[in-house]
Amino acid sequence: MPAPSVDPNLSIAALRAHLAAVQACERCPRMHRPAVVGRPATHGILLIGQAPGDKEPTLQRPFAWTAGKTLFKWLHGALGWTEDEVRDRVYFAAVCRCFPGKRPTGGDRVPSPEEIATCRRWLDREFVLLRPRLVLLVGKLAIQQFYEVGALKDLIGRTLPLEYHGHRADCIPLPHPSGASTWHRTEPGKALLEAALQRVAAHPAVAAAEQATKLRL
Repeated sequence: MPAPSVDPNLSIAALRAHLAAVQACERCPRMHRPAVVGRPATHGILLIGQAPGDKEPTLQRPFAWTAGKTLFKWLHGALGWTEDEVRDRVYFAAVCRCFPGKRPTGGDRVPSPEEIATCRRWLDREFVLLRPRLVLLVGKLAIQQFYEVGALKDLIGRTLPLEYHGHRADCIPLPHPSGASTWHRTEPGKALLEAALQRVAAHPAVAAAEQATKLRL
């Protein structure tokens, strides 16, 4: 797949304006604001998570707590990138950008279908702005937005074609790096996660993103 012909300066300006609009959003009254956004990375890799946890709104960066430590450990092992390098080279999005709050019985509340649909407009815009070559879907809720999910073992470890609003990209699903989940720490999940990370490392978008950021130094 050829690299998209995007003017990085124009893309960064447009992404910064977009991120400011996301943070100003007040459409979902049950959500805990402010929205959590990442850096305006323009290198053709889009990571879509589920929703922020309770720590991310204060720290103001996606995957800033325990699950993030695991995710960045995975990516460092596969790509050799530090957390800062990942954040500079990968655009972080999510199914919902605000923390949904806690359930009365404990644990984070799952966003409602209406909240997911309302927040989808931001993802639609990001596909237009970024024209990603590689999409990483992290966690079952994110994967469900694009594919039918029976068992994670049927999708993790594969590179899938993704067509979204006329844009085509490669997609590599990943399990959620939650400490509460044992899926990625037991077989067959452990081996499938390793296979997925190897596919990420081998994707041309990864080498292109690394080269582009090094050329700026």
